[in-house]
Amino acid sequence: MKAPKVEVGILISDKIEFILEGNYNATLSDSIFSGNLQITSKDGQIILKQDEKSYHFDNDEIIFIPANFDKNACKVKDVVIGIGFHWEQKEVQKFQGDIKLMIINGKIQLINILPIENYLYSVISSEMRGDSSLELLKSHAVISRSWLLAQIEKQNQLEKDNQTYQLIHEKKDEYIRWYDREDHHHFHVCADDHCQRYQGTTRAHNNNVIKAIKATKGLVLMYKDQISDARFSKCCGGYTEKFENCWEEVDHPYLQSFPDLDKKNVKETLDLKVETVAEEFINSNPDAFCNTTDEKILSQVLNDYDHSASDFYRWEISYTQEEITKLINTRSEFDFGNIIDLIPVERGNSSRLIKLKIVGSKLTKTIGKELEIRRILSDSHLYSSAFTIKKEDIVKGIPQKFNLHGAGWGHGVGLCQIGAAVMGEKNYSYKEILMHYFRGANLTELY
Repeated sequence: MKAPKVEVGILISDKIEFILEGNYNATLSDSIFSGNLQITSKDGQIILKQDEKSYHFDNDEIIFIPANFDKNACKVKDVVIGIGFHWEQKEVQKFQGDIKLMIINGKIQLINILPIENYLYSVISSEMRGDSSLELLKSHAVISRSWLLAQIEKQNQLEKDNQTYQLIHEKKDEYIRWYDREDHHHFHVCADDHCQRYQGTTRAHNNNVIKAIKATKGLVLMYKDQISDARFSKCCGGYTEKFENCWEEVDHPYLQSFPDLDKKNVKETLDLKVETVAEEFINSNPDAFCNTTDEKILSQVLNDYDHSASDFYRWEISYTQEEITKLINTRSEFDFGNIIDLIPVERGNSSRLIKLKIVGSKLTKTIGKELEIRRILSDSHLYSSAFTIKKEDIVKGIPQKFNLHGAGWGHGVGLCQIGAAVMGEKNYSYKEILMHYFRGANLTELY
């Protein structure tokens, strides 16, 4: 098998400005393009402006192809990173490979097309520091490659079967939705945390990352005859979560729940789906690979914009009645009125809430799954849905304060990045790291 190419959605906007460094051919023109360009659309036409010259193309798609892949680059202005998170910001980013621009609902979508191994140079550098332990970088290279190829296979199968991927499941008293990359129809993956962080050559080409990618070239995790849907999150909080508790009801045997410890150090396993057990676990400080405050290790996984966050293994947040009412009503787009109660309905195997009942003075509704709960209870995203709820200062049946005590950062499925970073520092090999988090999967050289 030849290493495939990946199409990455970078930016969608009414107007996109970029700089072509070097000569580029275009699919709709005989001209050679270089320098500053601006792309807009009108009446289904792509309009390209360069200096005082304008080009109008009766097409909804144009691709710029570099004359030299290694030497040429496209510098794109105002690329948004951390969309919806507390560190959201704009950057100027550089990209190698083809640049596709297409009209989607009147806006311009910029897509970068490049070989998967070049894509991985950036992903690994964007997800964590290039000076991380080599074994951590190798393990992340394998799971990022595996996840991407599994998503492409899934997308191809959905298109072949003419299936629509259903993310929202709604009843009168229940609203359940999850977020996955299947809502991208015009490219394989996006460039932000919704899929995998990809920031072009902006953070790529660290020597350690290049070494890790080359050492694992073509290696993927497989379960039986399928590429593994290898997920990862920042910090599992002590227990990993099962796939079906965060996304669709599919049992992936290699994405199970277990304590984030070496098997020989596990004294007991907890049934964290039981509310009392979950509360005790969340309000404690259990030993785990990811239970670390070592700045050297944390800095490997947390880039500058992540590092503004702290205390994520165990955390707490408080809301006044006014704050939580405004937050939930705005973020959910339901009118609950005043928030009277938040009631855990169902927890996953890591104690993460899958379903949460929101009791309001005007409306009572159960919401899920974990990311929807996190999204509704924060201006960006709550660290995780593994939390307990305490009400205070109840006046005429309405609490004036809600205190949430939580565990972990992210969905907790698959590889725990901080746990894996600790394992790397403890001299576990990348194969041992992968077999710890993806139990039952096998390493296979695909190309």
